Formats: sequence, structure tokens, C-alpha cells
Amino acid sequence: MNTKKMNKTEAKILDETDKAILNRVQSDFPVTSRPYLAIAEELGLSEDDVIKRLKKLKRNSYIRRIGGNFVPEKLGFVSTLCTASVVENKIESFTKVINRYPGVTHNYLRDGSFNIWFTFIAPSMEEINSNLKQISLETGVKEIFNFPATKVFKIKAHFNL
Repeated sequence: MNTKKMNKTEAKILDETDKAILNRVQSDFPVTSRPYLAIAEELGLSEDDVIKRLKKLKRNSYIRRIGGNFVPEKLGFVSTLCTASVVENKIESFTKVINRYPGVTHNYLRDGSFNIWFTFIAPSMEEINSNLKQISLETGVKEIFNFPATKVFKIKAHFNL
């Protein structure tokens, strides 16, 4: 969980250049040895300015991460959605444990008795089930459920700023 607070200077409203950069990095990220230079050239900026602004946007939690996404099934992996019922005072320690597993792509807190949800990708469902058992043993959380996808729907999420 990210508990970092922004100072008043950092918490300013996005300017038009920040918005243009955010719009550009969301889709069709340049696959080149210098992607930030390619973005800078498209937007009429310097590579250094693009990098500095992206660092600031990440520091201020406008950006969670920049990275590739892949279709697990096409690479011989399986993916699943998991949920756990975690008492409030154990949420932070539970999420630290699941975040150590490289196949956990993200997790989030929701209202309800099953309050921690996370996605898990691995070479096999057996590996995921084994990891979930290990997580349960390590954390003491007994109610962890695995909901493998039966049909995958991919939506291109692009937020035009």
C-alpha cells in the first residue's frame, strides 16, 4: 500500500505537457532503445524533460508503473484472480507476503469480508495453488480463494486527459 503524502508544491494540478505525456505513454509505447526520446520528439520536448516529468508523476502517484503487458496464455502461462479474507490489522503484512511472489501482478483492497483481491500468473495452476497454500501457511490467512478465468475479456483502458 502506498501511504506517501504529497506536499503542496507537488500536489499541483497537471499542466498540459504532463497531460500530453500521460496520454502518450498509455498506449503504443515506443519499442526502441530510447523510448523517451521518441516520445519527446513527438511532443516537441527534450528527452530529459520527459524523463523528469515522468519521475515526478510517479513520485506523485499519477503513475503506478510503466511496463509491458503480455497475454499469459500465449506464452504458456495461466492467470487467475484470487481473493482473501484478511483481518484489518493483518492487511499490510499479508500484502507484503503476496507481493514477494513474482507472479502477483497487483493487489487491491475492497470492502466486504473478502477484502484483498490479487491476480496471479504462473507456468501452471498447480504452481499457483502451491503458492496459495504457502501464503496461507506463512500468513495464517485460511480463506484464500482462486478464481481461474474461464473466458478472458481484454479492454483497452486509455484515459484521455
